[in-house]
Amino acid sequence: MGKELKDIAKDLISKKKKVQLIYAFNGTGKTRLSRAFKEEIAPSKQDDDTVVDAGQSREKFLYYNAFTEDLFYWDNDLKEDSNPKLKIQPNTFTGWLIDLLKDLGEDGNIATNFQRYTGSKATPIFNEKYKTKIDEKEVTIPSFSEVTFQVAANEPVNYEAAVAASDGVENIVQGKYEVIKVSKGEESNFVWSVMYTLLQQVISTLNEQDATNRITDKFDALEYVFIDDPVSSLDDTHLIELAVDLADLIKRSYYFEGRGLRFVITTHSPLFYNVLHNELNNDIKNPAEGKIPAWLYKRDQSEKHRLVKNVDETFELNSSNDHPFSYHLFLLSEIREAIKNKQVRKYHFSFMRNILEKTATFLGYPRWEDLLIKTADGSPDPFSNRILNLASHSAHAGEEITDIEEKDKENLEALVNHLFRTYGFKKQELQ
Repeated sequence: MGKELKDIAKDLISKKKKVQLIYAFNGTGKTRLSRAFKEEIAPSKQDDDTVVDAGQSREKFLYYNAFTEDLFYWDNDLKEDSNPKLKIQPNTFTGWLIDLLKDLGEDGNIATNFQRYTGSKATPIFNEKYKTKIDEKEVTIPSFSEVTFQVAANEPVNYEAAVAASDGVENIVQGKYEVIKVSKGEESNFVWSVMYTLLQQVISTLNEQDATNRITDKFDALEYVFIDDPVSSLDDTHLIELAVDLADLIKRSYYFEGRGLRFVITTHSPLFYNVLHNELNNDIKNPAEGKIPAWLYKRDQSEKHRLVKNVDETFELNSSNDHPFSYHLFLLSEIREAIKNKQVRKYHFSFMRNILEKTATFLGYPRWEDLLIKTADGSPDPFSNRILNLASHSAHAGEEITDIEEKDKENLEALVNHLFRTYGFKKQELQ
């Protein structure tokens, strides 16, 4: 029996685990789950319908998802075309976040994390407060509300030197530093670096059990951190590095007898999921002898799941604690289920191409087309090839919701059956 997302959120909370890892396809509802989870931890309205202050909500629950990235946007300096800057949308969350990072002096750590996980030579520089004119009116731009990305001609930018060389965001030393607009992927990774730096500070602060000795009291009431897909544009090397670092950071956070910070991580990346799955199966002993807890982390403090959306728009949360999953087999099972329920969509053809590419690489075939059903003369079936290319390289978003012709559905089912008969998928599935 499927459930609503609010019921899935309640189930996650009731498990009382230190960390819960969830795999789900894009579009399944991971971001909506984060919002449903937040409503269970810190509801927007109390029983008497009084609205809860956003600050009260943030005290208990901290999350990173697609909406977090939307709070950062570009001013491309169309007039001068010389000083593009990433601006931070002012609201209660970004105001709290930026004030906190500024007070704690975390801007240098944000730059370090950004460069580490992207391999970029660009250095993000937060602005100092300055005055400018907008529509002929003089306005004051607050500090830490804009970010420029600076590169040096022949060497990486030294953060302190770059800040010293800048007066606000207007007077970059000519010939020494150049202000650039970073790629969309780097922009996304910068936003994550802000969140990750905050997370490092949160855990470092809360690991101090004497609240009177903490650097700040802003995190004292924090209960949950929800992280939704921080890896959308990382290459595999940096993705693995981030997964290992994130798992280690979480495992070293204080948690004992149900007391301590708890984490929920959702992702659509099978590699990120599998690396985290493996890392969360490794215990960490407390290096301080005789201290409580004796183990900083035990594998039974985590639980791993797959979130599935049913045809009727309900959801299931399936446990997958035993071992990381084989992604190609998971996709194949999704295709078979869609065929069985007569719910084949264009993205299922993309799944099939993904399966064929991985299988061809594993078996040593030079081209994935070599695995397709052969015609009478031994060449790949041209109809199958055409359909797979059409579905995998759609030029228009509108095509994703176009109905699939019955012949195409029959062709997909024939390909699935061909894989099972020819390449031993049936045997793997039974195992």
